[in-house]
Amino acid sequence: MRRLLSCVTAATLAAGLLATTTTPAQARSGSEQKRLDRIATPSLDWGACSAGAPAGFECATVELPTDYDRPRGATTTVALTRLPASDPESRKGSLFFNFGGPGGEGVSTLHQISDLVVTPEVRERYDLVGFDPRGVGLSDPALCYDDAADEAAAFEGLPAFPVTRAEERAFVGQSARIARACRDEAGDVIRHASTANVARDLELLRRAVGDDTLAYQGYSYGTYLGATYARLFPDRVGSMVLDGTVDVDAYSGANRDPRSVGARLAQGPAAEEAFDAFLEQCRLAGERCSLNALGDPSDVVGQLLERLRTQPVTLDVQGTAVEYTYSLAISSIFLQLYSPSSFAGLSDFLVLLAQGGGEPSTTLQRQLAPAQERYTSLGSSLAQLCVDSRSILPPAAYPALADREDRLAPRFGRFRSWVGVQCPQIGLRDGDAFTGPWTQTTDASVLVIGTRLDPATPYANTRPFAENFADARVLTVEGYGHTTLGVSACADSVVARYLVDGDAPDDGETCAQDRAPFAEQPTTQRAPAPALPAPLPGL
Repeated sequence: MRRLLSCVTAATLAAGLLATTTTPAQARSGSEQKRLDRIATPSLDWGACSAGAPAGFECATVELPTDYDRPRGATTTVALTRLPASDPESRKGSLFFNFGGPGGEGVSTLHQISDLVVTPEVRERYDLVGFDPRGVGLSDPALCYDDAADEAAAFEGLPAFPVTRAEERAFVGQSARIARACRDEAGDVIRHASTANVARDLELLRRAVGDDTLAYQGYSYGTYLGATYARLFPDRVGSMVLDGTVDVDAYSGANRDPRSVGARLAQGPAAEEAFDAFLEQCRLAGERCSLNALGDPSDVVGQLLERLRTQPVTLDVQGTAVEYTYSLAISSIFLQLYSPSSFAGLSDFLVLLAQGGGEPSTTLQRQLAPAQERYTSLGSSLAQLCVDSRSILPPAAYPALADREDRLAPRFGRFRSWVGVQCPQIGLRDGDAFTGPWTQTTDASVLVIGTRLDPATPYANTRPFAENFADARVLTVEGYGHTTLGVSACADSVVARYLVDGDAPDDGETCAQDRAPFAEQPTTQRAPAPALPAPLPGL
């Protein structure tokens, strides 16, 4: 639970009018492609993965330039894994994945969900490739402390987000100490961890697997990585599926919005809308939603949250007594809004809190405290976030910002406004970061997907994100949750046709989700999606 707290506290113009005109975007892209072309293609020595990896996977590490301005200088290790195409005779190439974050692991996540992430048709044609971005996981990680115990001790007593003035003062001070530890221990990793450098790594990895163009599927923060790659290497884009789109101008700060990155992303209002939809679906579900046994869901939750401000509730989570304060309850609700398959568990969680305590079911316990195999530091999440996002708001200004965001989104605005508070205190910049402009020059058709009630990447981002591309096809999934991973067979089919046959859908197509919230039976025979790795700060 301390790890969960550390996650949630830290917790994306027109081109030239004349064909003979070179825009700044085109000039930057051309120079990037030439610069990377001068670097030798790395070789990959695929071998057995570590114990516990599913059968069929291969793993490798590769040394890539730490600083692309000095390509013959120091190197950084990047770890990757692949699952070879199941029909080698019809193989098209490699399909790279980024599952979000920033700070999300690509190797372990692909190991967990390879049977969920693509259809059998895609599985036949592509090697599936996951990689840990620099600073993350099995790549050289940005570790703020020597081990998990030291990091947990640094977070001792820190709320998910501060509510009172006294908590705010303590939160700013403790966040400053954590930020200094990250800078002191992982500064050399963080200062070169920009998404632009991850995109450069991805370009070398594309060449290393022998593909002429990149086939890529990115979720959440992965859409920001995809947009950055397309912006720097437009001629190398083959197929791109970008699901759960980040507002690239807001994330990077290119829009000059002085607020924190968490506030700029408008996650507070998006989560409010998603939570209201959850409560309404619960009300309509009758006895299938456990909250209804206590009264009108909106009234019950309103009274509960108000009571939690002064009367925390203790739950037994995997044998540990966890005190759910108001802030920890809000952050837990936010995380459970990521998947519609978690809605029944979210209802049960709220019932336990309303009743004053108890022991969650096994399924709910997994939602509240997902397993972690190794020490994953906050620094891995902050590395890209802090060097990508212009953050000019001093920590002392966060309380006033939180008050404004709280008025805008009374349940989630204050929580999300604190995302990125460590970044000004870390104070490191990556000179090779790319923060716009975001007009794309690739000719490739790109598939952009948005979910109507997404709490983390608001659906309103979807069309503006797509309009940066000359040929982007928007697919809307009518439903709930963050990204469409594992929740819509219709969307999976659209993605498969696009990747296998090059058949991009008509712009504006829609899909339904397989399982309505609290439904007794799914609308299709597909099994519900399993629990995915917990989301990380920022997104």
